[in-house]
Amino acid sequence: MKFSVSREALLRPLQLVAGVVEKRQTLPALANVLVVLEGEKLSLTGTDLEVEIIGRVTLENPGVDGEITVPAKKFLDICRSLPEGSIIEFLYQDQKVTVKSGRSRFTLSTLPASEFPAIELGDNDLSFSCEQAEIKRLIDRTSFAMAQQDVRYYLNGMLWELHQDSLRVVATDGHRLAMCTRPVNTSLSEELKQAILPRKGVIELARLLCEPEKPVEIIIGNSHVRAITESFVFTSKLVDGKFPDYERVLPRNGDKIMIGNREELRQAFTRTSILSNEKYRGVRFVLTEGLLTITANNPEQEEAEEQVVVDYAGSPIEVGFNVSYLQDVANVISSENLRITLADSNSSALIEEPDNSDSLYVVMPMRL
Repeated sequence: MKFSVSREALLRPLQLVAGVVEKRQTLPALANVLVVLEGEKLSLTGTDLEVEIIGRVTLENPGVDGEITVPAKKFLDICRSLPEGSIIEFLYQDQKVTVKSGRSRFTLSTLPASEFPAIELGDNDLSFSCEQAEIKRLIDRTSFAMAQQDVRYYLNGMLWELHQDSLRVVATDGHRLAMCTRPVNTSLSEELKQAILPRKGVIELARLLCEPEKPVEIIIGNSHVRAITESFVFTSKLVDGKFPDYERVLPRNGDKIMIGNREELRQAFTRTSILSNEKYRGVRFVLTEGLLTITANNPEQEEAEEQVVVDYAGSPIEVGFNVSYLQDVANVISSENLRITLADSNSSALIEEPDNSDSLYVVMPMRL
């Protein structure tokens, strides 16, 4: 096996692939990247058995076909350390890989490609295509609400729900919920299909989607999801579990509607959070006509108070929230204003953009 490639052409896919390789692994091959050459098509594959990423490079000149695995981190560090514009020569013979560039020469240990695990997709797969920007927006708008290391393992991920003409994603940690729906032509015959992507898969996929206007093909099976573009193939196992019925927690009867400037509210949340209880992060909302007062205090008897002029004409209401959850929502929404809908001091807040929003957020109240 033999080929030569420019440093820049190799570095980007190698970085994508090495990101998924686990530092500590049970199988020695999982510390390696699989290098496969077929004519001018070079592919690099990394996996941790849950997520697999294949980076693709088209060589200017065809090499000698073959496949082998080499240590991912060392190979990446070698490519990174070479000068910009370098040409890298890759040669595999006698169970060793030699990487040469200019006057630099490295010999790497190898493991046979047959030892490298492959993730196989099953049957009953459903596929659709859209711009990468659509999937990226769905993830960016909701991923912050995924749980981390929750015993309810199905919350440590993101629900993808396919409807006939849209894709909806939902993330929740049991205290707050984020939902975003985008129009996508799924040509789905049944009513809907659900899949739960694990947290690591969601984060890796968001990292890969860096060409907004280029297409991505999404394939959802019973146990895996796959995303295919010109430059990579991403595969992730799905979480085997039942996602909670999110429709039940969406507040329906809120009659107290407040609209305020998003940036003013975000800054007020940030300032009051400084003196909130470090463990519980609680702040008190006092909403009166035309004015929102946000207060925080902590066990050291310190207090913060912020007043924000808002558009509100209902009866006064007082309710407590975790300020970090409010900050997260204010950070991902991009509109000028925020709309917060409340029913009473014991019910969840519904947060949206005022104009035809594709996203909505639910934050449970706190007892202060």
